[in-house]
Amino acid sequence: MKLIIAYIQPEKLTAVKQALYGKEVFKMSVTNALGCGQQKGYHETYRGADVEVNLLKKVRLEIAVNVEFVDATVDAIISAARTGKIGDGKIFIQNLEECIRIRTGEKGAEAIG
Repeated sequence: MKLIIAYIQPEKLTAVKQALYGKEVFKMSVTNALGCGQQKGYHETYRGADVEVNLLKKVRLEIAVNVEFVDATVDAIISAARTGKIGDGKIFIQNLEECIRIRTGEKGAEAIG
C-alpha cells in the first residue's frame, strides 16, 4: 500500500481527476494549500504598498492505493498536470503501513479498495 501526495496547480484539478477516473482511481482527498518552490512568488502593489507574495495557491491530493495502482496513478497525474513550466507541482510516494475502513473494520488492501 502506498500514499501518493501530489501538489498541483488549482486549474489542473478537473483534468487530473478525469485522468484518475480513466485509470479507475476514484478515491482521493483534495485540500487547498499554499506553498512556494522554484517560482519564489511575485510582487504586487496593494493600497499603495509593495507586497511580496511568496506563498502561491496549490491543490494537495492524497490518494491511498494498492501497489499495482501506483504507476497508473502517477502517470495519470503527470499527464494531466504537466505544462512544462515551473510550478507544475510535485508528487511524493510514501509507504502506507496500515489502512482500516471504519465502517466495516476491514484492514490492509481490502480497506483501500
